[in-house]
Amino acid sequence: MGLLIADDVHQRKLATLIPAGSGCYSACAFVFLAGHERQADGELGVHQISSDSTDLVSAQLSISDILDVLGRFDTPTEVLTAMFKTPPDDMHVFTKAEVEQFGINRRQNGEGIAATAPVSATSAAPRGSAVALGGSKSDDVDASEPAAPSLPAASTSRLSALEEYARRPTRMALHAGLDFYGGDIASLRTGDAAACARQCLSMTGTCKAFTFNTNERIVSGPNCFLKSEKGIVDGNMVAISGELLTSADRDPGSFVMGVIDPKASVFDNVDLPGGDLSRRPAAGAYSKDQCRLACVENDRCLAFTFVAPKRECWLKWTIGTPRYRDGMVSGAKKLITFEAATIVELE
Repeated sequence: MGLLIADDVHQRKLATLIPAGSGCYSACAFVFLAGHERQADGELGVHQISSDSTDLVSAQLSISDILDVLGRFDTPTEVLTAMFKTPPDDMHVFTKAEVEQFGINRRQNGEGIAATAPVSATSAAPRGSAVALGGSKSDDVDASEPAAPSLPAASTSRLSALEEYARRPTRMALHAGLDFYGGDIASLRTGDAAACARQCLSMTGTCKAFTFNTNERIVSGPNCFLKSEKGIVDGNMVAISGELLTSADRDPGSFVMGVIDPKASVFDNVDLPGGDLSRRPAAGAYSKDQCRLACVENDRCLAFTFVAPKRECWLKWTIGTPRYRDGMVSGAKKLITFEAATIVELE
């Protein structure tokens, strides 16, 4: 059955890939090797055929079928050698070096490629598309996962099936209380975060992330900021941010971050004396927001004071006793644990 599926993959000129963290073993390897383009980022394993029959003629016929089919797939000789040298109850898993050395990966022009970034989503199988393979060490093969969304982009027309597949967004990660600072390509007003997300998706690959401001006191002006990249990750209690993830991206997990919330942790006319990280003000920070972000990005910085009349930013390794000083702005870091992002499948 594995050979029949592999022959179908070969006839349809499908691209095959093994996502990082997955394994394609035994009969699944037949399907992978049939790919018009193929890429193994996870494990590829082969071994000798096994059969309950002790009939030598039947075994030889099975081997003949395997050699015939794998030969039509231009399977490297080294792969066949490893297959027939490995007992049926064992498994030869190719190393990254072997994958490159034997030319197991290949692109549309027939050239071998080195192992590249992880590819981890699946799609349906129209002609010329990509099929992801992976599972446990068995003869079961499942190459019929649901289709990933197709977002048109003129730049992908010349890409190979694997490259186009790897660039296509498959999921959206949503973060509450995080602001993606910088990289803005457009700003507009929307009714809610979902509408902002749809605006990002409608830009056919140009928009990679967004931040939506949930502050209800802001009744005019833009509240949806579309971005070419995630940019600086900043804590902000009134922000909901999203990033588009491709099949090569892992789902973001939970993390701890030092945050100076611009709404809750920044105070006007307050000085935090002493504890300066440097004898000179921070370079390139000429506003209170730039000063705050400079502290957020510096692991040694626990607080800041911005001297507005002089446009000077002072980063601090200790938090001094607050005192009133006209024209100064100060803020202090808090360590906050952000839970794993909410993942939305783009189907």
